Amino acid sequence: MTRIALAVLAFAATAFLPVQAQERVQDPVLEPDHAELAQQVKAEFLHAWNGYVEYAWGHDGLKPLSRGYYDWYEVPLYMTPLDAFDTMLLMGLDAEAQRAKRLVLDSLSFDHDMTVQVFEITIRMLGGLISAYQLDGDERFLRLAVDLADRLLPAFESPTGMPYWGVNLRTGETTGFVNNPAEIGTLMLEFGALSRLTGDPVYYEKAKRGVVAVFERRSGIGLVGTTIDVESGEWGERGSHISGRIDSYYEYLLKAWLLFGDEDFSAMWKRSIEAVNRYLADEQATGFWYGHADMDTGKRTATRFGALDAFMPAVLALGGDLERAERLMESCHAMWTLFDIEPEQLDYVTMKPLHPGYYLRPEAIESAYYLYRLTGDEKYVRMGRTMFENIVKFTRSEVGYAALADVTTKEKSDRMESFFLAETLKYAYLLFAAPETIDFDGVIFNTEAHPIWRSWD
Repeated sequence: MTRIALAVLAFAATAFLPVQAQERVQDPVLEPDHAELAQQVKAEFLHAWNGYVEYAWGHDGLKPLSRGYYDWYEVPLYMTPLDAFDTMLLMGLDAEAQRAKRLVLDSLSFDHDMTVQVFEITIRMLGGLISAYQLDGDERFLRLAVDLADRLLPAFESPTGMPYWGVNLRTGETTGFVNNPAEIGTLMLEFGALSRLTGDPVYYEKAKRGVVAVFERRSGIGLVGTTIDVESGEWGERGSHISGRIDSYYEYLLKAWLLFGDEDFSAMWKRSIEAVNRYLADEQATGFWYGHADMDTGKRTATRFGALDAFMPAVLALGGDLERAERLMESCHAMWTLFDIEPEQLDYVTMKPLHPGYYLRPEAIESAYYLYRLTGDEKYVRMGRTMFENIVKFTRSEVGYAALADVTTKEKSDRMESFFLAETLKYAYLLFAAPETIDFDGVIFNTEAHPIWRSWD
């Protein structure tokens, strides 16, 4: 627990500054009060968590409008408490964390005759268990992680080595031969970290083989498509983009290199981002964006950008391309402020929503956090404050937070995903909290915002 700072005391430093400096620091436009904002995020986290505890305890997630619950599968896997556990620890919410820990360790079992989506279970649950083990130190978290990973391994037994979409946790039977680069490639951090923590190379090797198989099937101009047959290796949908079904494939190429020091990932990242910047980047009067193109010709097929795409400024910045990262972040902020909350998808030429929902997604705040930590520019704190305050204003309900069916009308829908606690509020908190709250330079976040440390070094 030594990596976690439990106090945020930045406001105290202003007491000994000259009057002019105090006035500058206290100006809410120039210098937001980081400590106060961090406490506000913590309070809203507790509001969301308490809604789950009261109305959805023992289930995967909260339905905040009907005051009920939902489960992903036939039996609950306690996604919200496991997904939110490391956020609680980072916020210093020890009592809440201990309650979540007891539920997970006393009740969670993966010995069920049911098929699960490999990607979502990996990023939420395997990633959550690994972070829980590293932060808390309880070996039972690691044992659960090993048990889960072993049950997921049959998914990799395709002719190409690319994993099937789903696997039965008890029988190992696989399903879904049509998969996509994101769901194939976004397993590397979790499976790789498990190999490093246990000394068993099988997890690393299986996950890496799947990533390499996608990369080797890129087009002649270096782009990947949207769907691929994991048995034949043939592409289905040949549109290329950084949106859902491809997005975190690129994120993990970079992060796997940074976390494991594997130069193969360095090479794949550099060749991939070069093609992305050449064929998908798009300059428009409305800003700098990344659109959609044909994977073989690079011809523009759509001017579409959305909430999921907003991960890209963070990845560009982490990869050292601050110039593109900062310009794209301005576009993400424009997309957010157009309707006070970002739509799921936007036509960035007409600036009209193509999909008007907002699902409490974290990516825009995540990118603001990365850019603030890498540049120190307070404008990213101001951007994050706008996003956080608008989330509170438009999605808060009496017992939690509700997604929006339409950002133009602000009509709510009855679901609070676990990633709202695992990602959205975590990144908001870290953006405002003292830098020592987490070792930014020594940690890599998985795509569900679960921090993974190179503790094996």
